[in-house]
Amino acid sequence: KTQAEVDHFWTRLTEGGGEPGPCGWLKDKFGVSWQVVPEQLPRLLQDPDRGKAGRVMDAMMKMGKIEIDKLEAAARG
Repeated sequence: KTQAEVDHFWTRLTEGGGEPGPCGWLKDKFGVSWQVVPEQLPRLLQDPDRGKAGRVMDAMMKMGKIEIDKLEAAARG
């Protein structure tokens, strides 16, 4: 729900040998892939305004760890 939660899970899952990846994806120290996704992301991507949803997708594609404030800024244009 919050950036603090995203940060917490991202940090915990990548510590001890995990690897960050693109678009919220990472691998933990055992090689298991995870995507840490804030609840805002699917809502923004499913917005009926396709221009807004497209801007959000473009912003997400440039991220490693998802940053909620940047997604919301992209949605606003």
